[in-house]
Parts: sequence; structure tokens; C-alpha cells
Amino acid sequence: MDKVKSAAAANGEVPPPVKLAFSHVGLHCVDLPRMVDFYTRALGFTETDRGVARGHEIVFTSWDSSDHHQIILLAGRPGLSGYNHINQLSFRVPGLEEVQSVWRRVRDEPGVHDMRGTNHGNAFSFYFRDPEGNRLEIFCDTPWYITQPCIEELDLSRPAAEVMAEAEAFCRAAPGFAPIAEFKSAVASKIAAHAAETR
Repeated sequence: MDKVKSAAAANGEVPPPVKLAFSHVGLHCVDLPRMVDFYTRALGFTETDRGVARGHEIVFTSWDSSDHHQIILLAGRPGLSGYNHINQLSFRVPGLEEVQSVWRRVRDEPGVHDMRGTNHGNAFSFYFRDPEGNRLEIFCDTPWYITQPCIEELDLSRPAAEVMAEAEAFCRAAPGFAPIAEFKSAVASKIAAHAAETR
């Protein structure tokens, strides 16, 4: 067993592990149009959303209408030797309470840093970097869709019911709002049309 433990773990205050399901990966790209063309034309992914996040163009792609994105392509990969082109590794959990549980579990771990809770409208996320600087995302889906990207601060220490109520009001007033089932149906049609075009 690892001898390095957080103070919280030593005091028995850490919640048990939450089962994580791998969901998607983000890639920094040198030539975003070329990468979008490759993933959509050659590999058959469908573009599901596009926008600007923190000053960089971002494109979301998926093969599955139940996943808003499976591959994220983000402009701005510097041509540096040794640069990690993986933007993040993302893991899905069942709900907001599980996102909060992971946050409580890792927040005091030695070496974990750059922690940030985010309301994306269609998901609640907890981002952090592991002890070697790799970026991880733990997230759960919400019942809503809004135009992406959306990056709103999320306080993971607040009660889940309070966060959900506030997020629903925010989403209903946001551009592109739809119940997630409607969005998934539209994406399923888009994926089918794209598949027919690329045969």
C-alpha cells in the first residue's frame, strides 16, 4: 500500500472510491481543420458542437448520440518537443453526488492541484491534475442541453439539490436549451445522415 496518504485519509474522513467509467478524451491540435476533417471524414465521427473555450477554438465529435462528445479537438497545440497533446482524460460517474464524492476524496491528496468545479450546462465537472500534472475530469451528465462550450464556476461544497436547482434555471435561460432527450434525438439523426454521406 502506498505510504503517502493525505491528512484526510489518515483521519478516516475520505469517502470510499466511486466507480469511474471512461468517457472521452481531448486532444490539442496543431492544425484543427485538418484534424476535424480526419476524424469526421476518415474515421466517421460526427461534429456535435463547436465554439470557443478560453480563447481556443474547440470542436466536439461523437459516434454515439448518447455521448455529446467522445473526441474533443482543441486548437492550440504548441510544436514543442515533449509537449503532452492529451488535453484531458474524462471519466463519467452516475450523478452530482458522486462528482462531489471524488472531489472530497482527492482534494487533500499530495500533489493534486489545479482543481476546478465547472457547470457546463449539459454536465457537472470536476477538473484536477494528478501528481505528475496529467489533467483529469470527473463528470456527470445533466438532464439538459445548452450550446457548447459553456464554462461556469461550480462550488462542489454546496448541497447537490441547491446546485441542481440553480443549474436548471441557468440552463433554461441559456442559448440552445433543450431537454437532453431532444438533443440526443437530433444528434442521432445527424450521425445517421453523416454515416450515409461517408459510405
